[in-house]
Amino acid sequence: MKKLPIGLSSLSTIIQGGYTYVDKTALVHQLATAGQYYFLSRPRRFGKSLLVDTLKELFEGNEPLFQGLAIHPQWDWSARHPVISISFAEGLLQSREQLDNSIRNQLQLNAEKLQLSCANDRDIAACLGEMLRTAYTRHNQRVVVLIDEYDKPILDNLTDAAIAGEMRDGLRNLYSVLKGHDAHLRFVFLTGVSKFSKASIFSGLNNLKDITLDPRYATLCGYTQAELEHCFAERLHDVDLPKLKQWYNGYQWLGEGVYNPFDILLFLDTGKSYRSYWFETGTPTFLLKLLKDGQYYLPELEQFAVQETRLGSFDMDDMPAEVLLFQTGYLTIHETLQMGNQLGFILGYPNLEVKLSLNTHLLSYLTPPVSRAAQISLQLYRLLAKTDMEGLRDTFKRFFAGIPHDWYRNNHLDQYEGYYASLFYAHMVACGANTIPEDVTSVGQIDLTVMVEGSVFVFEFKVVNTDRADGSALAQIKAKGYADKYREEQALWLVGVEFSKQTRNIVGFEWERGDLAVTDASPPDRVH
Repeated sequence: MKKLPIGLSSLSTIIQGGYTYVDKTALVHQLATAGQYYFLSRPRRFGKSLLVDTLKELFEGNEPLFQGLAIHPQWDWSARHPVISISFAEGLLQSREQLDNSIRNQLQLNAEKLQLSCANDRDIAACLGEMLRTAYTRHNQRVVVLIDEYDKPILDNLTDAAIAGEMRDGLRNLYSVLKGHDAHLRFVFLTGVSKFSKASIFSGLNNLKDITLDPRYATLCGYTQAELEHCFAERLHDVDLPKLKQWYNGYQWLGEGVYNPFDILLFLDTGKSYRSYWFETGTPTFLLKLLKDGQYYLPELEQFAVQETRLGSFDMDDMPAEVLLFQTGYLTIHETLQMGNQLGFILGYPNLEVKLSLNTHLLSYLTPPVSRAAQISLQLYRLLAKTDMEGLRDTFKRFFAGIPHDWYRNNHLDQYEGYYASLFYAHMVACGANTIPEDVTSVGQIDLTVMVEGSVFVFEFKVVNTDRADGSALAQIKAKGYADKYREEQALWLVGVEFSKQTRNIVGFEWERGDLAVTDASPPDRVH
C-alpha cells in the first residue's frame, strides 16, 4: 500500500507526480509529549495547515501514515484521541454573523464525526463546552483541539476597525471555552500569522505556551539547508545553491534559518526560474499603508531595532508596522541584542525575494502612477553598470519632477524628509543593485552604499530648505572619510545628493571618483 501524503510537518509534497518527504516528526513528537497548550505564529504558506493535519492524524492514531518516520516507534498507537479541528484558512468572513455561522457549521461537522450532539447548537461557547465533556466521556480519552489560522477573520478585516472588533469578540467567545476544561483536554494547538495579546483574544488562557520564538521549534515549519539538499537532491543537481539560498532562505526564529516551502516547491515545479512566488500570492496593501502613514524611513527596514516585548504581540489599536512586517514574514530576526534587562532584535529582510518585491511595491504605493516608478527602476541598473553619473542624475530629477505637487499636499509628504531618500533607496533595491543602508565605518555611517558589477557608489543624502545646493553632502563623505573602507575597489564613486523641500526635487548631485590618486596633474572626475 502506497504511503499517503501527510503534510509539511513530516513533509510529503507532490512535485511532478512524485512524493518528497522531509521528516519533521521528531519535532512533532517533542511538541506532543512535552506540553498541553501551544501557540505557533508563522507567515502564510509556511505549512501551518499541513502541520495541523499531521497532528490530527497522529492523535487519531492513523498509524499507516507514519510508518518509516521518526515518530513511529516512539508513539503509543493504541491511544486514539477524539479530535476537534477548526480552521479559518479558507474563505473570507466579513461579518460577525458569517463568523458565527462558520464556527457552528464546523462544530456540527466535528460533532457528527465524533458521534456527538449539542443540545444548544445556537450558543457557540455552550456547544463547544458540551462537546469537550461528552467527547471525553464517550471515547474515554482526553480531547485534542486544533485551531488553524485562528486570527485570519481579524486580519482579513483590519481596514475596517468595527468589523475587525466584531471578529475579535467572536473569536474570544470561542477560545475562552478552552480555559476551563483542563481535565478534558489532552492537547491544544493554535496557529496563526499574527500574535494578538492574550488579553485581547484568549481571555484568560494564560497557560497557552507561545513557541513562535522557541529555538527548539525554529525549524518546525520550513526547510533547513540540510533538509533541502538531502530530500531534493535529484532535482537540485543543476541549481546554483548559493543563489537559491540568497533568494529564498533566511527566515529566522532564534534557531537555524529556513526556506519558505512554497517558494521551493514552485521553483522546482515551474522550470527553476527565480521569481517572487510567495510574495505574489498576497500583496501586503495594509502594511504598505502603515509604512506610508507612519512615515517610515525605508532604508531602516534592513536594520530595524525592536524590543522583544514589542515584537511579541499587539492589539488592534496598537499595530506598529515593524511588528506586523515581522509576524507576516516580510522582516525576520538578523541579530539578538541584550538591551539592559531585556532582549532586543535587529530585524531585516529574510531574502532577496522579499527585499526586491516589497520595495518594488512600495515604490508604486508611495508615488502616483504618472511618476513611472517601475519603468525608471528598469533603467537604473544599466546606468549604474555603465557608471553614467549624468544619466543617473537626470533620471532621478525627471522622476521627482514627475510627482505632482498635489500628491505631496494630499499625503503630507512635504513634511517627511526621509521620503526623498526612501524613494532613492527603494529604486536602487528594485533595480537589482546590491544595497547597504546605514553602512557602518570606523568614523560613522554611510547613508547608502550601492554595488553594481564591480563599481561601488557611496551616497550621502541631505535635505535643504532652500532651492540651492551647498555641497555639504559630498563634502561630508570626504571630510569623514566614509569611503576609506572601499579604497581598494577598482571603481569607487563618492556621490552627494541634496533634496530641496522647496522645489521637491534634487538640487545638488555631485560625484567624484574615489579610487584615483589625486594630484595637481590628475584631478579627480567631479561634477557640480
